[in-house]
Amino acid sequence: MEPVRMEPVRSLPAGGSGRRQQQRAGRSRKRPSGGETPGWEPPTRRLKRMTGPGSIPPVPTTPIEAGSRSSNQSDSASSGDEEGDFPLAFHQQSEELSVYEKKRLKNIQENAQFFASLNMLETAKKLREIGKRGPVKRVIAPRREKFKSSGEQPMVRRSMRLLRLDPAGTPLPEIPIETPVESEERISGPLKMIGNEEEVSKVTENLMNTWLKISQDTVRIKEKQPLELKKYKSSLNEMTIQKSFVAKVTTNRVCSLAFHPSQHRFLVAAGSTYGYVGLWDLSSQADAIHQFKPHLGSVNCLHFSPSNSAELLSLSNDGTIRCGNVAAAVFDEVYTSDSWNTSSFDFLAEDGSTLIVSHWDGDVTVVDRRTPSTSGELGADLGISHLRTVSVHPVHRHYFVTAEDRCATIYDVRNLKASHKRALAHMNGHTKKVNSAFFSPITGNRVVTVCMDNRIRIFDTSAIIPKIPVVASIIHNNHTGRWLTKFQAVWDPKRDDCFVVGSMVRPRQIEVFHDTGARVHEFSDAEWLGSVCSINVMHTTQNVLVGGNSSGRLHVFMDNSLRWY
Repeated sequence: MEPVRMEPVRSLPAGGSGRRQQQRAGRSRKRPSGGETPGWEPPTRRLKRMTGPGSIPPVPTTPIEAGSRSSNQSDSASSGDEEGDFPLAFHQQSEELSVYEKKRLKNIQENAQFFASLNMLETAKKLREIGKRGPVKRVIAPRREKFKSSGEQPMVRRSMRLLRLDPAGTPLPEIPIETPVESEERISGPLKMIGNEEEVSKVTENLMNTWLKISQDTVRIKEKQPLELKKYKSSLNEMTIQKSFVAKVTTNRVCSLAFHPSQHRFLVAAGSTYGYVGLWDLSSQADAIHQFKPHLGSVNCLHFSPSNSAELLSLSNDGTIRCGNVAAAVFDEVYTSDSWNTSSFDFLAEDGSTLIVSHWDGDVTVVDRRTPSTSGELGADLGISHLRTVSVHPVHRHYFVTAEDRCATIYDVRNLKASHKRALAHMNGHTKKVNSAFFSPITGNRVVTVCMDNRIRIFDTSAIIPKIPVVASIIHNNHTGRWLTKFQAVWDPKRDDCFVVGSMVRPRQIEVFHDTGARVHEFSDAEWLGSVCSINVMHTTQNVLVGGNSSGRLHVFMDNSLRWY
């Protein structure tokens, strides 16, 4: 009888190739339609014949059954089997099976032997016996006896400092209780630059005389003809710093700076916290520095008068604006607010007779210095919650721009009397508070803003339209933190397309940018510039730059050709 092949197993694993299934289908034999043919038998008969005595055992149902069958059939295996531990019948029948069926039967037998070696029934029997045991009784620990005190208090160690005793045990003298000092109150009226109780030093006297002398000289302001950008870059490269150009002018953080317009003597003023204003004569061989105190709060804004440079106007957080007149040696009172909330000011008139003053709470006030009143001529609420700086257009002086919360806005001072103060133009795109916004100094065709979203933006204000377009946006780290003054980008007075701003980059530097967003120059010096200069100012006619840091120190970069003045 010819060998019979079993039909392939139907439950094949998913994903089998179609070619392999076709090959197996070709090897399988189908039952003929007409009667039985020689060599063919039904699958049930063939299974009985294969599972008979001396054949491979079927799949065991339990581990014990598998073990018993394997032990009963171990005697029927051939001792001289060359194929391994499988019985002889397996090899005899394996010739009639396919490769897949041989592998399947081999796996079944190996699994049966593995389960038989685990002795799972004996393990289950032991687990049942453990479960029949009673619950474990919890042993209750005996209660501790309460501590019986003998009536004596234990010794407790105490600090001799808290007991006010010295190391030898001698009582220290009592510290007198200090009564809290009342906060200073604003003083109305003029203040003397030098108090009666102060001694006028020779340095202070020489400094004030120098200020008066250079203010009396006729200041010749040449027509502003800016150099080409290439020549301007080369002129900035000539500006350097040295040891004599670094000095501590104020005792506290610098909040504002102003340059005297003289072309021959360089006098710089610095406003700081707690109401101090420092003056430094850069052209003097000695350290000609003196500090005044005309205010009680931080001095946020400083400007020399456009018509009389012997006058220095200062604005403070204490709600006052004072004019330091070196000829009279007094600080006259120009404006006084009802609350301590003034933030900035600028000149509406070219001669400096009228001012526009901004308040932190969103109000603006027009002040006329020619009137005896110090309360302001016109006040208006712009309807905003935050107002940091104000800047007047250099050509159309009735326009002014404000740095607000998440926006910079242009207003017309002629519309402030109306009930609804409508803005003329908005410069949108800011996502956080705007630290500063200033018109370009010559034409006013650009506005540069510094925002806390780490951006410096330049807007095109050549046409005052409702939505001012952005010319350039510069990524710049403006997070100065709590202890540094906020960055303010200020224009170079000699140009209409370049501005100066502080930097958080290391090594420390002061950066100059073009209105297209390109960086023009970086002022740095590893030896003499080691801190962040948040507030900076350029001289109106000469290549001199001054930067102030949070400790009251000023750093001066000057053209080498100007050091002999």
